[in-house]
Amino acid sequence: MATDGERRRELAEAATDYVLDHGLIELSLRPLAAALGTSDRMLLYHFDGKDDLVAAVLHTSNERSIAHLRSLPAAPSVREAVLVLWRASSDGGQLERCQRLYVEAAALGLLGREPWAGVVRDANRAWLQALADWLVSAGCSAELAPRAANLLDAALMGLHLDLPLERGTDALDGSVVDLAGAVAAIAGQGSA
Repeated sequence: MATDGERRRELAEAATDYVLDHGLIELSLRPLAAALGTSDRMLLYHFDGKDDLVAAVLHTSNERSIAHLRSLPAAPSVREAVLVLWRASSDGGQLERCQRLYVEAAALGLLGREPWAGVVRDANRAWLQALADWLVSAGCSAELAPRAANLLDAALMGLHLDLPLERGTDALDGSVVDLAGAVAAIAGQGSA
């Protein structure tokens, strides 16, 4: 029999899958509970309200993003690392879905809505550290990696906002190549 902590984790994982499919904006406990095969009262037993559940979903999604980043094949250069990451985050798979959820939560956080603002801030710190580590593994110095990761993250978020409208266009593809060059230049591996 699962402990309360284990059941909370199972529900957070399942709720994350649901939210990745349906989004955060109109999330309602009853439809979520029904989709998970439980009741809204049981969700409230395991989570201290909807905000706690949303925070758990965002945390779980961010953990998945970081795990996916860490599972990518090693890149021989920073430029190639950026291109590998873009392909992984724009192929319609797990990482793209998690990144889209992050963008949605960040937009709500910009409006000062909690738990989005606080959770997104924490998620971004963890993601930026993982991104910096990824760039170091591709040859970026540890000293320059935070700066390169900040640029890469900011640009990727902007590209994700355009992705549904621009997927597969020369303009978007060119922007990704330009971004790879700029991040490589910051890392000391070429010019922008």
